[in-house]
Amino acid sequence: MTSYVPSAGSASAATGEANAPLAGHQAGVEEGRYTVDIGRTLDEGPYTTMQKIVVFLAALSIVLDGFDSQLIGFAIPVLIKEWGVTRAAFAPVVAAGLIGMGIGSACAGLLADRFGRRWAVIGSVLVFGAATCGISFAPDIVTIAVLRFIAGLGIGGALPSSTTMTAEFTPARRRTLAVTATIVCVPLGGMVAGLFAHEILPTYGWRGLFMIGGVLPLALGALLLFTLPESPRFLARHPQRWPELKRLLGRMSRPVASGCVFTDSREQAVEKHTGFTALFREGLALDTVAIWCAFCLCLLAVYSAFSWLPTMLSTQGLSVSVAGAGLTAYNLGGVVGALVCAVVIARTGSRWPLILCSAGGAASALLLLGVNISDHTGLLIFGLGVHGMFVNAVQSTMFALCAYVYPTRVRATGTASALAFGRLGAIASAFAGAVVITAGGASSYLWMLGIAMVIVMVALMVVKRHIPKPGG
Repeated sequence: MTSYVPSAGSASAATGEANAPLAGHQAGVEEGRYTVDIGRTLDEGPYTTMQKIVVFLAALSIVLDGFDSQLIGFAIPVLIKEWGVTRAAFAPVVAAGLIGMGIGSACAGLLADRFGRRWAVIGSVLVFGAATCGISFAPDIVTIAVLRFIAGLGIGGALPSSTTMTAEFTPARRRTLAVTATIVCVPLGGMVAGLFAHEILPTYGWRGLFMIGGVLPLALGALLLFTLPESPRFLARHPQRWPELKRLLGRMSRPVASGCVFTDSREQAVEKHTGFTALFREGLALDTVAIWCAFCLCLLAVYSAFSWLPTMLSTQGLSVSVAGAGLTAYNLGGVVGALVCAVVIARTGSRWPLILCSAGGAASALLLLGVNISDHTGLLIFGLGVHGMFVNAVQSTMFALCAYVYPTRVRATGTASALAFGRLGAIASAFAGAVVITAGGASSYLWMLGIAMVIVMVALMVVKRHIPKPGG
């Protein structure tokens, strides 16, 4: 394929097939050099195999992120019986992991915006893989809590870094679905964890479960070191790395002239401020606060299920395997709901799909109050799947909303700050789940989930910059 070089007769024209995949370029003359608009090049160009591989690798890191983050939920009922301790004793363990996730989310976003998305993803995967391996050797609850905190740093860092990488490698027309497909790998990983736990716990115990949960991300981290490239939008902002960007664009079927310079005109036009304070400038303050609130309460609902759902079902007299099936159904529903919601958002915009799914999450939790767990276990499992479908549809697609609301220079920071603030809700779930289940059982637990999703619905109604429908 011919390099993208304007002809001698025109500074902005190119001929032949070479121009077709590069319709997004904006070429001009700047001190004798040609200017390439990296934003239009990526947003309007083809979706090549190389880009899809990057998105797949980012998604795979989130599968293992979801796998490791939910292992503790499957292990707690076994540990309670093996060590003869109470549910309340594990609240600090759950909280330690979630606090680590919150810190990891905030730090990874800032590091990704400063040093690049690639190392943020790789470092996060290696950290949570090593710490999860360490848990398999833990002699007591305190050690598990410390290692869960360290693992949380990596688990929290992987999510915003990987979603930012996905957003910046995907053309605009495919971005919502691609970002959601990446996020939906969290419940997908949890579903895989449930299947593993069902097979591994009876034979190898909880130590074997954590060992496998650590070895897999370590292997992935090694693979990413050799295969994962840096984000082209990040590279475009660092002139010293333009040679690397030119080679990367060539691999993405977007060859450029050797003497060109890069710009990102659409996003640079709105990037008058950078850093954390930029999230509250240029009319972003209200959307930022509303998104934070939505993340906080939605993650409270999500992690109340991830950490405590098997334990809650066990307290109602169900076996450990059936209790684990409840969380697996929740995750399966989440995968379906998130993908369907992403397709709908791509066609209609994000406002009404997110609001209606929030309402569905609240309604499905409250309707389960009328189900007798011991007499209608199958109906309960199905209802948990429906609830997971609505809740995870909201949680997963809110990352695509962040990618739309925040421009490139603060996109990772904006996404990570929303997730970090959301971790406060997740941390609250560590203690609230134990207290609520002990005090009021299943009914209080379901009321907590329902009320949380009502608040999420209100917060999303406040957001102004929802993803518009195509052409809107």
